[in-house]
Amino acid sequence: MIIGIDGNEANVEKKVGIGEYAFELLKQFEKFRIQSLEFRVYLKNKPREEMPKKRDGWNYRIIGPKRFWTQFALPLDLFFHKPKPDAFFTPSHYAPRFSPVPTAVSVMDLSYIHFPHLFKTSDLYQLRNWTAYSVKKATIIFTISQASKDDIIKTYNVAENKVIVTYPGIKKLSNMSQPTSKLNIEGDYILFVGTLQPRKNIVRLIEAYSKLDSTTKLVIVGKKGWLYEEILQAPKKFGVGKKVKFLDFVADEDLPSIYKRALCFILPSLYEGFGLPVLEAMKYGCPVITSNISSLPEAGGDAALYVDPLNVEDIAEKIDELIKDKALREKLIKKGYEQVKKFSWEKTAKETLKELEGLIIKD
Repeated sequence: MIIGIDGNEANVEKKVGIGEYAFELLKQFEKFRIQSLEFRVYLKNKPREEMPKKRDGWNYRIIGPKRFWTQFALPLDLFFHKPKPDAFFTPSHYAPRFSPVPTAVSVMDLSYIHFPHLFKTSDLYQLRNWTAYSVKKATIIFTISQASKDDIIKTYNVAENKVIVTYPGIKKLSNMSQPTSKLNIEGDYILFVGTLQPRKNIVRLIEAYSKLDSTTKLVIVGKKGWLYEEILQAPKKFGVGKKVKFLDFVADEDLPSIYKRALCFILPSLYEGFGLPVLEAMKYGCPVITSNISSLPEAGGDAALYVDPLNVEDIAEKIDELIKDKALREKLIKKGYEQVKKFSWEKTAKETLKELEGLIIKD
């Protein structure tokens, strides 16, 4: 029994979002060591050092050309290279254009449907068209929250039993992190972690922060995504240029100390497929404020404070409440430790693999 996997999202240097999801699933799949099962991971480039090592039952197939890889190179190889996989899984929105075997895709969220103005025109065209095709052709669709499942069913008019929710896990971060002083973070601070893009609602966060009468700093961790210029200009616009610190991308080994030292973590997104940083913060004892919409209440449970992400005053009030109320912070930290126990990548991978094996049996 051979399961083919598109490994390209996992095979990148800086893994966030879908890249992290794909990489964590591959690591767990490789650990299962099921004798009757072979994994064949398809790539454009040779596997990076951190990817699972080749062994019996775990192989890489590097194919080209790289241009239009999903539309031409991959489907042609699936058709003509023998033996064919028995099922194919792509941990992203983009399935092979044609597939001779049952195929599963992963759709994290439909932010491009709800907020098209927040995407580059070229990215938006690709997301709309390729996702619609992939959803139509896929035998099953994985997603990471009930909110996203409901969205997919409504938007693409697919059967409920075709969409499978497998909640993501929390990556293991090293405890050998740098002290925050070496990252040039001193004093108390409020923390945001996420890609700099409009959907993350960082401009409203900075505006809300500017209304606080506090010496507490705001630290924003995340690489530049797209349409980030307004975000970078916001501290000066709202008169807090000296109190807001952008750290860009921070290596995984340095995140634990940043979470642990923060007074609180805030993710006021306009929309999330799930919101993994919410659980990361909880894991490292950082109380959480997040949005009351989309999937974020599924991630936060009863262990977070919730805000209306469109209401700057509400965001400011909740931040002010949490940084002033030590008892509330300790209560949320305790609840957060319990909330994170519900999620693991091993569980995600087992549920995903069960569905993939079911594809082969059904076929």
